Amino acid sequence: MYRNMDLDTLQALQNELICSICMNYYIDPVTIDCGHSFCSPCLHLCWEEAQTLMSCPECRGISEKSDFKTNIALKKLASLARRARVYHANSSNEQICVIHKKAKEFFCEADKSLLCGLCSETPEHVAHGHSPVQWAAEEYREKLLKRMGSLWNMTQEMQNDLNQEANKIQSFEDYVLLRKVMIKMQYQKMHLFLREEEQLHLETLEKEAEEILQQLQESAFRMTQQKASLKEMYKELTEMCHKPDLELLQDLGNVLQRTELVQVQKPQPMIPELTSHGITGILDILNNFRVDNVLSQEATGHYMCVSEDAGSVMFGVTHPGVYREPESLASLAAWGPQVFTSGKHYWEVDVTCSPNWILGVCKDSLMSDIDIISDPEAAFLLFSLKIHNRYSLSTNSPPLIQYVERPLGQIGVFLDYDNGTVSFYDVCKSSLIYSFLPSSFSFPLKPFLCFGSL
Repeated sequence: MYRNMDLDTLQALQNELICSICMNYYIDPVTIDCGHSFCSPCLHLCWEEAQTLMSCPECRGISEKSDFKTNIALKKLASLARRARVYHANSSNEQICVIHKKAKEFFCEADKSLLCGLCSETPEHVAHGHSPVQWAAEEYREKLLKRMGSLWNMTQEMQNDLNQEANKIQSFEDYVLLRKVMIKMQYQKMHLFLREEEQLHLETLEKEAEEILQQLQESAFRMTQQKASLKEMYKELTEMCHKPDLELLQDLGNVLQRTELVQVQKPQPMIPELTSHGITGILDILNNFRVDNVLSQEATGHYMCVSEDAGSVMFGVTHPGVYREPESLASLAAWGPQVFTSGKHYWEVDVTCSPNWILGVCKDSLMSDIDIISDPEAAFLLFSLKIHNRYSLSTNSPPLIQYVERPLGQIGVFLDYDNGTVSFYDVCKSSLIYSFLPSSFSFPLKPFLCFGSL
């Protein structure tokens, strides 16, 4: 009777070491906020597939965090229980050495194979490292858990990349619609004989936009497939960890190589960029309004503070002894001596010397003591910034990324004060970079230019 009670107690203890999700002994157990414990891989997959609030699979209590440390004591107890259980597979013929008719009790590190005691002493294996099956299984179970951790991190990174690519698709579609409006406005200024070229330009843009959009969608699809592959590999390794020691080691095969292969196949995010097509005669028209010496010969020292995502740019004056943020770029700025209150004015600026620059027009009242020039009501600006070895072309009012080729030489600036527009052109290609939508100017405007350091 006492012996039966001991067996019942042992069975109850072993039941406490079983994950309620996979119904196997814990692997890498974690205890969540409500006090219940689960295998970390099981909990990851459960919460990932639910795509809702992180609730306990047992009591449905909401967890405030998603990252938990391994319950070391529970992990050791589960490992002991796993060793103690009786494997029905031990009695199968495939676990008996066909040569010596002995049980396969050792694992050969070199060949990744199961051996009986006599096989381990043969010339073929005697120089290899051998370890008992249970020890080897636990060791490789830990290695698989580490590999699973790497796979899971890549899965989460891929989800982040996928979210960014999805947002980029919407942003790009909106940008294409806006660019169509800008191009139509430009061609309305041209003579009737340019309408055929306008139609061709729009058709080319449409076709190129469809191709780039398809590439973006294919990129998102590849990321979706890669995430699914990572997840399937993760599930496969989870199931493998739950196998008895002998089956785990026998099935090890090329699983580690396959996990390495799926990890190196990470697709890279795509950067969409439209071709800048020239507009016939646009520079000839603009040069009718050309003005010279629009920028002051005197340049003052300033700094640009660029956010990590290049979403905002702070601009201010350099003062001796004043602390600047680490991401600040030394720069030189110049304001035009002329003030425009009416009419059409065109000038060109050479930006070959620096990848970081800002140019456009700003309020006459914004002079060298300004702190911010990205105020949409105070300035109309085109930005070129080099962040983390990648170039970004953007405008303010409102902040907008420009999905066109970055100009490398002369940039033309056209101010149509009466119609309330500011436009930028790539002089080398005779193409439009960007044109602000018409507004009403109620203040004098000055040309502005700022060059940042390399």
